[in-house]
Amino acid sequence: MTKSSQAGKPNGKKDYHAPGHDMAQIEVQPESCVAQTAQYDLKGKPESVTIHAGSLMTNWSSNSLPKSNGLPNFSSRSANRVKSEEAKGFTPSSSHYENVGEGEYRTETTSFISTNQGGVLGSQASEKPIHSSCVGTHQNGREQQSPSHIDPLFPPLPLYGPPSWKNKLKCLLIRISAAFLSLAFLNFFVLGSLMTSIPKGIKKIIYKLTLRDVKELRLFHEEECRRADIHAEKQKSWDHRTSAEKIGGDQEGIADDYPPTEGGRDKLVRDVGYYARRVGLDVDVFRVRTEDGFLIDLWHVYDPKEYMVPEARTSDTDNPRKMLKPSEKKLKFPVLLMHGLLQSSGAYCSNDDDSLAFWLCKSGFDVWLGNNRCGFSPSHESFVQTDPRMWCWNIRQMGIFDLPALTEKVLTETGFDKLGLVCHSQGTAETLIALSKHQRPSFGDKLTVFCGLAPAAYAGPIIDRFYFRFIRKISPFLFEMVFGVHAFIPFMMRMHSFLSPKIYGWLGYKVFSFMFNWSDARWERRLRNRFFQFAPVYVSAETMRWWLGQDGFAKHRCILSTEEPTSCEGKGGSGVSQIGDISTKRQWYNEQVPPFAMWVCGNDQLVDGRRLLERLTNGEEPHVKMVHSKVIEDYEHLDVIWAINAVDQVFTEIRQVLWKTCHARDRCRVPDGCGAVPAWMPE
Repeated sequence: MTKSSQAGKPNGKKDYHAPGHDMAQIEVQPESCVAQTAQYDLKGKPESVTIHAGSLMTNWSSNSLPKSNGLPNFSSRSANRVKSEEAKGFTPSSSHYENVGEGEYRTETTSFISTNQGGVLGSQASEKPIHSSCVGTHQNGREQQSPSHIDPLFPPLPLYGPPSWKNKLKCLLIRISAAFLSLAFLNFFVLGSLMTSIPKGIKKIIYKLTLRDVKELRLFHEEECRRADIHAEKQKSWDHRTSAEKIGGDQEGIADDYPPTEGGRDKLVRDVGYYARRVGLDVDVFRVRTEDGFLIDLWHVYDPKEYMVPEARTSDTDNPRKMLKPSEKKLKFPVLLMHGLLQSSGAYCSNDDDSLAFWLCKSGFDVWLGNNRCGFSPSHESFVQTDPRMWCWNIRQMGIFDLPALTEKVLTETGFDKLGLVCHSQGTAETLIALSKHQRPSFGDKLTVFCGLAPAAYAGPIIDRFYFRFIRKISPFLFEMVFGVHAFIPFMMRMHSFLSPKIYGWLGYKVFSFMFNWSDARWERRLRNRFFQFAPVYVSAETMRWWLGQDGFAKHRCILSTEEPTSCEGKGGSGVSQIGDISTKRQWYNEQVPPFAMWVCGNDQLVDGRRLLERLTNGEEPHVKMVHSKVIEDYEHLDVIWAINAVDQVFTEIRQVLWKTCHARDRCRVPDGCGAVPAWMPE
């Protein structure tokens, strides 16, 4: 059994090969088109490949994916036209090709040198259908499409050729430029956060000189004091237990339903397993392979009393997997949790017993924590971290590749055909995108319910702050020079290795609080430094360009609608009365979408959750069935997972929603507090 501390060194035996492909650099096509992508071997030699879109995404078995580091050779095959845009539920947008009817397509590799300063020199794949050529010229390293085929919400990603000395030299120059300019950008936020902390520091000094405690001004001061006393008592109990074990004394009086296996003085570590063991649970780590070759982490939170590990001598492998103990109890229903931007799912594990992951596990759910690509240790089966092709992705790829791969792994491990999905912030955005009828609507067939915490579909007022406006105004070329074509400000993650965890957590809070305009007013202050041990993580510069650049979310202020349609929304009255009859074209979802439940933060500056609720409830999305919705007026963006009263305001309702939408209640253990919760029936 692999513990979370080993996440950086995954065991090869636990690699999970989700259905997919080994494309060197993929741009997903609609099902009505043929997916054609040129791939290169490890030496940079171009290979031709033609893949049928339906078989590419739906018909391959996990065993068809090789375990070697090299890229496989695919034989060329004829492709039949997919008969419907909704075939098998996978209809990603932003096509590079026209649907020109039945016939054979082929991929031809051509070489060109980009003369535009924004491009990356080298060979590129030019796909040419026999009947029609829809791919235009290349500028700024991005594949140009005819206007009718450009999705303004998801502009084409850069196309990088195989490694060559020219490519490597150009990437090196960009990395050097970005190293200095992005560090200057980061220093602005560090200095800004420190400057804005001066008034608070002066206030603390005044209170101390007048023999007053400034902490008494906090909203939950009494509750924080009570929890601090409980924490101190648990530490004494752990010391007593340790002493009793050493001398063989009586341990009566320290029994617990979830006896901790870690204790003593709190350590600030980036290890979810450590914090799980402090509350009597444990974490197992899996490495999941996405369809485009990324290896991402999946964490399983479990009660060690319910599992056993076979002895190595009785197992077929040197590293035997944990197994459920024989029991008369029913199975727990699986739940997958996904994190927000620049975070990992450690955000769900840093609040002791009131961590959402631990709380749901002890309530009676089988809890799994998904992490998006790269995270703390970027890993790809074919690319190294210095290769820009490894970082050529944004939120769309996270939605249509990462989420399905993680979900499929959980379902394979648990034996269920559906699970409950709980997401926060960016996790909600990638789910909303993946479920769209133009992306991967079949993903909805795997979910019993989608629970969105602080859902990120529409931009909040903070997008108009001057530093975000500056990023929005710079050109793609300047964005590359400032932030590079690899990870977004990787220096933030490297600071973790040479800064004290306490300083790192304190500085992380100050910088993000200044940048996103939220506070710790409702958090347990004692745990704040722990919260920021799991943030930030590696994300691609392309992802941040989509969120903040001039042609993505910051421009349209919505993840699935351009500025023109959204300008008609929220002007009073329902969307139906503004537009007339419901336009099927403007609907985001089809009949495959699962039920939704939303918890909106009323004081959220990052996103506008109220606007999403209005869209989902005013008839603009007739296929979306709302199980639950709530606006918590005083909550800020992170309060839904970290607030002291989040258990009462959010977690208990999530538990009820997960159980009432469970499709296998007869097979599953009834969670605590859900005995009287009836099954949900759509109206």
